[in-house]
Amino acid sequence: MVRLSPLPLATLLLASLTSAQSTTLSSPLPPSSSSTPTACNNSPDLCSRSYSNITHIGAHNSAFLRDASTGNSIAGNQYYNATAALSSGLRLLQAQVHLHDNTLELCHTLCELLDAGSLQSWLSSIAYWLSVNPNEVITLLLVNADSQPITSFASVFESSGISQYGFVPSNTSSSSNTSSSPVKWPTLSEMITSNTRLVTFITNITPSPSSPHLLPEFSHLFETPYNTTSPSQFLCALDRPPSAGSASAALSSGLLPLLNHFLYIDLTSGIQIPNVDSIDLTNSPDLTVSSNATTGGSLGRHAEFCSGQGQWGVKPVFVLVDFFNRGPAIETGDRLNGIEGKVVGRVPLPVEGSGAASTGDAAGGRGDLKMNRGAFGALVGFLGVALVVL
Repeated sequence: MVRLSPLPLATLLLASLTSAQSTTLSSPLPPSSSSTPTACNNSPDLCSRSYSNITHIGAHNSAFLRDASTGNSIAGNQYYNATAALSSGLRLLQAQVHLHDNTLELCHTLCELLDAGSLQSWLSSIAYWLSVNPNEVITLLLVNADSQPITSFASVFESSGISQYGFVPSNTSSSSNTSSSPVKWPTLSEMITSNTRLVTFITNITPSPSSPHLLPEFSHLFETPYNTTSPSQFLCALDRPPSAGSASAALSSGLLPLLNHFLYIDLTSGIQIPNVDSIDLTNSPDLTVSSNATTGGSLGRHAEFCSGQGQWGVKPVFVLVDFFNRGPAIETGDRLNGIEGKVVGRVPLPVEGSGAASTGDAAGGRGDLKMNRGAFGALVGFLGVALVVL
């Protein structure tokens, strides 16, 4: 998810680094509570559906905020933190994990540049959210940027208290949590009844029978292209894992489709930042075909096109977006799931604002989100390198 390239503009990076201050942050938004005990993931209509027959809208780089806590860092991908995202209806959170001072840390590319605190703190807040929202099933997608062993993740999951909710596929073998046959995913109601309401995918791990709830990402799903700078690049083609061959082959083998839908701006010589200027169109549920005859640039059209018989023939199971409250992105998920006007228990967020003063920390009230004060010194070591925020 991170690429490095030659840097001609040290001043640009310096401005980004010095714009944020180390800040102790506020409490999270209050968790949502369903007004009816029969609702699953905010809708009664979803209870009887298989996990794999639902579109889960998610926050890309969910821990990395563009708000007052980071000095409105240009590297930030979201305006609101993880628990605010969950309370507003999102059910997928993605984040980058790095090893920093022998701790698994949520860092955007480099911990010296943007550090959102420890993975354990983040998971603890999400575990609390799950404890007070017992009818909700959520998914985590963690980028294991430094290829740490599964045992390191298992220890943090256990310490945070979140492992108690971990879902284990029924066809898990005695030696691994991969299988030659596709997973038979249960319904949301079944997952809620068994209290296995957390599905976790992690990149770059070797599965272990001692941690069957930690699933290697590309054994279970495939992704579309993510390094996108033009609406014409919003495609349905398989980008990862290349070993799957094609999207059709991946679907036939039981991999679940993940639609990456976020747009970047090329500043110069490989430097990219999230494209905020186009975010309302990018996240729009609009189905109108505009400048791009394939997807029109909008989330609604991209998802609709890939769901068509000429492409996947099934709707995306996962969708990742930046600045999720804009659009708002959740409307596309509701349409794909057929639950428009049938949702309960959500805490709405402003679709026009950035939440700059009220989001809290990256997870929602535990730990600090900070721009490391040593970042200026670290810049000296990276004068020949540009940061590409993916």
